Amino acid sequence: MSVDTSSMTVAAARTRPRRRMSDARTREWIAAYLFILPDTVGLILFVGLPMLFALIIGVFDVNGFGSFAFVGLANYRRMAADPLFWHCLRVTAIYVVLLVPSLYVAGLGLALLVQRTNRFNAVMRSMFFAPQMVSLVVIAVIWQFLSADKIGLFARIFSFFGISGVSLLGNPSLALITTVFVTVWFLMGFYMMIFLGGLQDIPRQYYEAATIDGAAPRQQFWHITMPLLRPTSFFVLLVSLVAAVAGSQAFDLIYVMTRGGPANATSVMITYIYQQAFQYSAFGYAAAMSSILVIVLMLLTGLLFFLTRGGRFDYE
Repeated sequence: MSVDTSSMTVAAARTRPRRRMSDARTREWIAAYLFILPDTVGLILFVGLPMLFALIIGVFDVNGFGSFAFVGLANYRRMAADPLFWHCLRVTAIYVVLLVPSLYVAGLGLALLVQRTNRFNAVMRSMFFAPQMVSLVVIAVIWQFLSADKIGLFARIFSFFGISGVSLLGNPSLALITTVFVTVWFLMGFYMMIFLGGLQDIPRQYYEAATIDGAAPRQQFWHITMPLLRPTSFFVLLVSLVAAVAGSQAFDLIYVMTRGGPANATSVMITYIYQQAFQYSAFGYAAAMSSILVIVLMLLTGLLFFLTRGGRFDYE
C-alpha cells in the first residue's frame, strides 16, 4: 500500500500558514484586551461602581453621620416638589446652550487660524493651549479678581469709558454669561487641538482640485472642510456636552467664582448636588439628583447620536 507523501506535504504546508495566522490574530486580540484592561478597570472602579452606589442610596435617607434609613421614592418626590431643583435644571440647560456652541465655534475658529505649520502659528498654538497647564481653581480665582466690583480690571476699564455700576459677577443677568466666557477662554485651546487633528487629516488634494475648479475659500469651507470634519465635530460636541453638564469646569469655575450666586443665577445642577450633599448632609437626596442628572445626560447624548448619526459620513 503506497502513501501519496507529496499531497500530504502540500496539505501540511497549507495548514501551517493558516495556523500561524490564527496564532498571530489571537496574540493581537490578547494584546488589545491587555491594553484596554487598565482603562476598563478604572472605569468600573471609579465611574461604574460610584454610579451604582449613588443609584442605591438614592432610595435611602443618608445624613453622613451613621443614619441610613430606607425611604423608597421619597427623595424623588421631594425633588419633584423642589422649586430650586427645577431652577437649577433650567440654569444648567441655559449653560449648556450657551457653552457648547461657543466652544465649537471658538475651537474651530482658532484651529482654522493656526492650521498652517510655521513658527508663528506654533507660538500661537502654545499660547492658546497654555491655560490648560494651570489649575482650574487658580484660573477661577484670577478671573474672580479681574471681575471684582470697583477694584477689578474690568470695572476700571468700564469706568475709564464712563460706564459705572457694572457688576459682572454680582448681577444675576451677567453672572452666568461671565462664567460661560471664562469657560470658553479656558477650554478653547483644548478643542482647537482636537480640530487641528481633524483638519490635518483632510487630504490637500481636495482643496487643490476645488481651487482649480474656481471654488472660493468660503465654498471650500462649506463643501469640503465641514463635511469631512463631521467625525471630529461629533466628538467635540459630545465631549463639550458632557463637560457642560457634569465636567470639572461646570463645578470648579462656578463654585469658586460665584458659589452659585447671585440669587442662584449660576447654580447649575452639579453645584446644587454638592451643596445638598456636603453642606446640608442630604446625601440620599443628592444621590437621587445625581441619578436624574445621569439620565438627562444619557438622553442628551442619545439625541446627539440620533441627530448627527454619530458623526458618520453620508456614504457610510
